[in-house]
Amino acid sequence: MLGLDLGEKRVGMAIADSLTRVATPLQTAEIRGKKHLAELLRPIIADHAVEMIVVGLPTTLRGEMGPAAQRIAADVEWLKSQVRVKWVFWDERLSTQEVERVLVDADVSHRKRKEVRDQLAAQRILQNYLDFHEANKRQGKDEA
Repeated sequence: MLGLDLGEKRVGMAIADSLTRVATPLQTAEIRGKKHLAELLRPIIADHAVEMIVVGLPTTLRGEMGPAAQRIAADVEWLKSQVRVKWVFWDERLSTQEVERVLVDADVSHRKRKEVRDQLAAQRILQNYLDFHEANKRQGKDEA
């Protein structure tokens, strides 16, 4: 699985396999539009045998689709035709802000925070997705 924290200028990526169920930060990449993102994703998907992409969806605090979530949903809809894997959304409300707070508390420099913030947000999104589904499997509620 590949987790994405999809911004307008950068994408954070994290990876996990179905055996370990642990998300690991992968990279942060500058992006120049949907076509460029698709070109970046293809070799990563091939190299890591990715079967599913979990995309953070920044809904509002009320759980509604604001402008950022609508942009991401539209981008993913286009990407689905270019990158043929299973795509799912995962609520990522405030994940980037939480990661930023942890990095500031750890006294990580601004420059280093910028390098890792998006991939750590992607890791958090993917790990939350994995943890939720693992907990539901144990309770017999999840079919995924």
